[in-house]
Amino acid sequence: PMYFLLGNLSCLETCYTSALLPRMLAGLVTGDRTISVGGCVAQLDFFGSLVAVECCLLSVMFYDRYLEICKPLHYAALMNGRLPLLVGSWVLGKRFCGLHHHYMLDITNDFCGPNEIDHLFCDYTPLVKLSCNDTSLMALVNFLFSSILTLPPFILTLASYMCVIATIQIISSTTGRQKAFSTC
Repeated sequence: PMYFLLGNLSCLETCYTSALLPRMLAGLVTGDRTISVGGCVAQLDFFGSLVAVECCLLSVMFYDRYLEICKPLHYAALMNGRLPLLVGSWVLGKRFCGLHHHYMLDITNDFCGPNEIDHLFCDYTPLVKLSCNDTSLMALVNFLFSSILTLPPFILTLASYMCVIATIQIISSTTGRQKAFSTC
């Protein structure tokens, strides 16, 4: 299962570069650093979705390590259904960012002053600063989604590693401990 998870993480990293590099390279080669509002929001949505998926996927990977070390006899049975965990990671990440994308489209309808951002890729904060609309709801939505997508995976990761370390400390042989730690 770990190789399957690593393959998904590798695919995710490839998507990261696909989200940012084409526009960035075009801007560096041609000198034209402009991007349409729709293109900017799409790039931001795609990148944000990938960040959310990565948080969830890393959490699933830490759960896999926990099961392998702390519950080795149950590992095969519990991780046999890993596909729903992966699909859940991808769906959850895209779903949250889809809602965020909806709020982002609302604030990009009306810009004040120059509607240019001096960045190589579309970023959230400079885009929000250009808006004439009230962005307090957008800031709240961004904070809530960020908290929901980072705190539970972080707590799950922390708890699983605490259990892993406690389990490894029980192992009597030095080689067994080293082998268990090397998988983490």
